[in-house]
Amino acid sequence: MTPRYDTTTALVVVDVQNDFAAPDGGLYVSQGEAVVPAVNAEIDAAREAGAMVVYTQDWHPETTPHFSKDGGVWPTHCVQGTWGAELHPDLTVDGPVVRKGVDGGDGYSGFSVRDPVSGEESATELGRILEDTQIRRVVVTGLAGDVCVKATALDARALGYEVVVPLATTRFVELEAGDGQRAVEELRSAGVEVVPA
Repeated sequence: MTPRYDTTTALVVVDVQNDFAAPDGGLYVSQGEAVVPAVNAEIDAAREAGAMVVYTQDWHPETTPHFSKDGGVWPTHCVQGTWGAELHPDLTVDGPVVRKGVDGGDGYSGFSVRDPVSGEESATELGRILEDTQIRRVVVTGLAGDVCVKATALDARALGYEVVVPLATTRFVELEAGDGQRAVEELRSAGVEVVPA
């Protein structure tokens, strides 16, 4: 079921990038490439209804405490200017792109970045973009459902938006078994409408 779109709704397309959505990507999400046609269908539906479409893009420096080689959790991915950081070539890109993790921070949510050492958080431009266009409802799609999609949806709820996450347009990293189901439960507990695939 496709979420309803109108001019007060924004579709936020999270991190549909080669490193996540291509099988030879640096942090490939299993079946990540399968979300591209589903996300494109959402983009078409949003555009037809006059809704805003915004994209997020991981954009890390080569060295950051976010990466396991520098003391973090994650394999190297989405390094600025590399093939892996590019939005997937089959993705329809028709709207502003908000880059996150630019200064080496943990850019999980499209709305905020966190310094991995100090824990200090700061806002991205996504919140301002939505405020400027008087958005009330946000549909969050993309990769990955248990990491950046979840963080973006939870931040959107905390900011007072109605939030929808269609499971057909995401896949899960499952760093630990059950992460996907736990993410769905956390989203629902926060008041996010999770649409079954």
